[in-house]
Amino acid sequence: MKENFREWSVAGALLAVLVALRFLAPGFYQAQPLLSLATREAPVLLVACGAALVILSRQIDISLGSQFGVVGVCIGLLAGTGCPAWLLPPAAIALGALLGAINGALVAGLGLPSIVITLATMVSWREGLRLLRQGEFVTLPDGLQWLGLAQAAGQWTVVLSALVLLVLLALALRNLAAGRFVYAVGSDAEAARLAGLRPRRVTFLTFVAAGAFTGLAAMLNLIQSPQVDPKSGTGLELKAIAAVVVGGIAISGGRGSLWGVLPGVLLLACISPALTHLHVEAYWEKAIQGGVILLAVVADGLRSRRAGKGQS
Repeated sequence: MKENFREWSVAGALLAVLVALRFLAPGFYQAQPLLSLATREAPVLLVACGAALVILSRQIDISLGSQFGVVGVCIGLLAGTGCPAWLLPPAAIALGALLGAINGALVAGLGLPSIVITLATMVSWREGLRLLRQGEFVTLPDGLQWLGLAQAAGQWTVVLSALVLLVLLALALRNLAAGRFVYAVGSDAEAARLAGLRPRRVTFLTFVAAGAFTGLAAMLNLIQSPQVDPKSGTGLELKAIAAVVVGGIAISGGRGSLWGVLPGVLLLACISPALTHLHVEAYWEKAIQGGVILLAVVADGLRSRRAGKGQS
């Protein structure tokens, strides 16, 4: 129980928010709006899973939102050429993995700071999209929206796909050797190297995996609309990192469970509709997200300090 304190804490905070909304904004609890909210947040959950892998390895990737936008536009353009629909998801995953590999090669291969590298690629990808599209949306071919399913069936497909991938990744991190390698490198890269691991390879692969998850997230976002906005994914990295940190994964790497990411995403997802129902200006959403990250990081730092004093 103690080792899962952060996960239970964010779950408790989510429950408190939901109870408060029950009384302050009863209109929040309607079946179709809730399903639509879960559908919109499913891609965020996948991006957060990718961000969690990078953070666990003691790195950071703030270019995930830009990768999301690049993949969405490129897959939209590919769909417009008449490419078979079944090829689009693997193409999205491959393109996302390629963008992640660029970050990974620069960080792990050259030993450059991940915050600097991903800041540079974040700006580069976003500005490249702006120059390429000039704000023009990409129109998708008929039949691609919801993969040809009815809207409700398509929404449930998106939500369940994200949840299944979360469960599989959480189980892999906990039970497979590759998952333990990520924790080992994040805890102490030098100790992991002396134990026979290859920290640079592990770091590189976490960036690749984060890009692959982001690519799939972009695909799940793409099928929800008849058009692709080249500005999609703007600010997504902040929300994903906030969900990861709030969910209990230490920003310093090597500690935390992926199970807390889901309530972290849901907690942040409730902010926007709650503000709407409470008639609060929407611009407060980003401020609240930033505050949540700050509180989570401070709490993690205080917890680490107390643990250090207890061992001394």
